[in-house]
Amino acid sequence: MLGRCVPREHSRPRCPGDSAKVRTTIDEPLAHLPVLLQEAVDALQVKAEGVYVDCTFGRGGHSREILRRLGSRARLLALDRDPEALAAAQDMVDARFAALHASFGRLQQVLSGEGVSRVDGILMDLGVSSPQFENPERGFSFRQDGPLDMRMDSSRGLTAAQWLASASEKQIRELIKTYGEERFARQIARAIAAARSGRAFHSTRQLAQIVEDAVRTREPGQHPATRTFQAIRIFINQELEELSLALSQCPELLEDGGRLVVISFHSLEDRIVKRFMRDQAQPAPVPRGLAVREADREPPKLRLIGAPVRPSQSEIAANPRARSAVMRVAEKLPGRSAPRRARV
Repeated sequence: MLGRCVPREHSRPRCPGDSAKVRTTIDEPLAHLPVLLQEAVDALQVKAEGVYVDCTFGRGGHSREILRRLGSRARLLALDRDPEALAAAQDMVDARFAALHASFGRLQQVLSGEGVSRVDGILMDLGVSSPQFENPERGFSFRQDGPLDMRMDSSRGLTAAQWLASASEKQIRELIKTYGEERFARQIARAIAAARSGRAFHSTRQLAQIVEDAVRTREPGQHPATRTFQAIRIFINQELEELSLALSQCPELLEDGGRLVVISFHSLEDRIVKRFMRDQAQPAPVPRGLAVREADREPPKLRLIGAPVRPSQSEIAANPRARSAVMRVAEKLPGRSAPRRARV
């Protein structure tokens, strides 16, 4: 599904003389604190007349900061698959800005539909936003009771409750082990299977209690259901698959010198980002047994920029959600023979 949450006339920049007509609400207070806000936007090296993509709008913290640095002829496209995030984007009325209902795994298709083939920067702030966690109706958190949903796009797909009702005990065990890195996956899966045989459960509190009863040993400072909820959420939203798809499209979409900035919040995401950037920063591998001159090898597509960036202690104190964040940055290198593509 691809939807637009701003009027069509606001989707493209106006002519230079119209800049005074642009009405924007980008300075309105934010409902939550974006992580690594200044560091991420600084890493993009925003050009005043550039074209940028915020792949995970959330509540628009990073988008607002990017817009503050853009000139009148620039453009910012924001993607999000959460209808509530897109509803929040309606307050950002700006001729340079458009928010689109889409997953970032379809990044190239979405940009093509907007007449854009190359951009100057791509930002991804992964995971679940604070408003999603804080709303019990979304089912992401075990802290408050609510429906066991967990869908980022609440307009489509199976809920967590529906999947748990139909999955086999083995499927549940493997999912919790793989996506949650949970050492008690076997006990938890067995407890879930036993609980649903007696009655259906549809609430976050019920699932959290089942896991808590099954796990006798707790990690210090962590609820025993943390890893299980993470695993189910990642699976329901296909988060790792979407991330891999989106990353694979970035080198082709970036202008020479364009920046890719990714903020991740757990090891599974960060591992994918780290490996992708590392692999793209090396020349293409030579097939075994084939003699190829070094000069003929496909050159690296990206170069790594600096070391991974983590939040400061002061940011973590102000926003505990930031404690596990890590940001990685890469820059597009010129291709040997790739022509520069026209942008709209």
